[in-house]
Amino acid sequence: MTDDMQLLIDLHLPNDRQGPGSDAATELALKLSGVQADPGLKIADIGCGTGAAAFCLSRHLGASVTAVDFLPEFLIELKRRAQDFGHAARIQTLEASMEDLPFDDASLDVIWSEGAIYNMGFENGLKAWRRFLRPGGVLAVSELTWLTDRRPEPLTRHWDEAYPEVATAGEKIRQIETAGYEPVGYFPLGTDCWMENYYLPLQRSFPAFLHRHGNSEQAKAIVDAEQAEIALYETYSDYFSYGFYLARRLPD
Repeated sequence: MTDDMQLLIDLHLPNDRQGPGSDAATELALKLSGVQADPGLKIADIGCGTGAAAFCLSRHLGASVTAVDFLPEFLIELKRRAQDFGHAARIQTLEASMEDLPFDDASLDVIWSEGAIYNMGFENGLKAWRRFLRPGGVLAVSELTWLTDRRPEPLTRHWDEAYPEVATAGEKIRQIETAGYEPVGYFPLGTDCWMENYYLPLQRSFPAFLHRHGNSEQAKAIVDAEQAEIALYETYSDYFSYGFYLARRLPD
């Protein structure tokens, strides 16, 4: 693992969320999905980070959640928080790559993934994960999405270079349909999901992070990159967000 990756883990580990989101957004997605509370549900939260969504799912559905991440540091912290929050009996952790999941075919009722599917690409993730869902099972993912058809050129250039799969919700929904799902809901994340729940806590952690690493040039470079990302969102938040997509797997 690279030094930069270790630094990124250390930066994000203490925070409740490793990306934009909120309990309210998770709860709205659950409502739109139609998933009903049932202790027998088989749920996987892929790219779970330190568990914010997994805890929300466990609390509202009364079911066990398999929390999947490839970073053991996040899973260790998730276990600690699960114990503190009283979720330990219903949260199982699984260290695995989202590109090489060990689930049996048609074994899951729900696949949940907030702000993580981009790591393997939206279309690739839709296709690869479908086989793990039973017919009628629910896929819930949040994904970088254009909110408008026209955008400032600097913003388009930035995201075309950083994540070429960024597209409008209409295009994302078409991709969902092509991959063998029935779309059942969509909404964009609000600014609170980005600022109050993610960026502002991250900014507050910068001084302690820099101190832990002796104000090294590597640590400063990571903070500078995060600050640039925050500034980009603050400038152009009318044009992009994460879209939350809910879909059911269609029969073959």
